[in-house]
Amino acid sequence: MKQSSKILRRVLLIPTTLLALTILGAGKSTMAQIYNPIELAGGREISDTLSDSDIPTGVGGFARDYSVELFEGDQITIDVISEEFDTLVSLLGDDGTTVSENDDGPDGSTNSLLFARISKSGQYTIRVRSYAGQGTGSFSLKLARLREIEE
Repeated sequence: MKQSSKILRRVLLIPTTLLALTILGAGKSTMAQIYNPIELAGGREISDTLSDSDIPTGVGGFARDYSVELFEGDQITIDVISEEFDTLVSLLGDDGTTVSENDDGPDGSTNSLLFARISKSGQYTIRVRSYAGQGTGSFSLKLARLREIEE
């Protein structure tokens, strides 16, 4: 087998972006972006669908990611509602660590309501998935910044 026909694949994890590096022989390589979260901008409220073509979680089920810029001192809520699956929402820091996570909201439903106080400005990821990897379907996601009431 000729060396130039060998292909070596490596996956590099870079915060909020997953890249595939393909090294073709003779020192040539290509890099293709295979993961980039959806930017959550504008009204910060969306309707979307979790499907089996989204990110495999590795524990069964799939996840859909959204990127948002948050600032030190922000107090936020993230509300995820679905009539088709039991939602689970996570807030991930720019280094991929879980900042906060919620399964069931305070109303006793299987919808998720997460509260968080941001301690460091940066790019965060909101991850929507189904509890225990069970289910897919449509959902709505709303991000709200809480503000102090001024007297």
